[in-house]
Amino acid sequence: MKALLVMALLLVLSSCGGTPPQGGVAAAAPPPEITAIGPIPGPEGDPNGAANPYASDRTAIGEGRRLFVSFNCSGCHGGRAGGGMAPSLRDEDWIYGNRDAQIFSSIVEGRAQGMPSWHKQLTAEQTWKLVAYIKSLRTRNEPQAPPTE
Repeated sequence: MKALLVMALLLVLSSCGGTPPQGGVAAAAPPPEITAIGPIPGPEGDPNGAANPYASDRTAIGEGRRLFVSFNCSGCHGGRAGGGMAPSLRDEDWIYGNRDAQIFSSIVEGRAQGMPSWHKQLTAEQTWKLVAYIKSLRTRNEPQAPPTE
């Protein structure tokens, strides 16, 4: 019976990649490598056909701002998208990526920790206009930018 237990222990250890030390007691496995941030959801870049058709359209950027206000995005992202209970959209570094297609994906699909999916409330055209507005933040093209100090 004891031999059977030893064989079972050796089988488990060998399947885990560990080997028992000289005394027959298994050593703890080294901790797995941990990365600070996993893969960023959404498309890597702007795939063919996924480029924002309103990227530099000032009228569309203004319409994106109106959508931002009317859908109460500032309720979570703060006035002028500066952050609230949800992250600031004025930052340069984003967990889920700040390229157009990634922002579109975040709006349409939603994200963990509270960002709802808006695919049923917004058309693709409206979503691209929101993306154009968000990308205009911190630029000369930003409509109704906050006052500078």
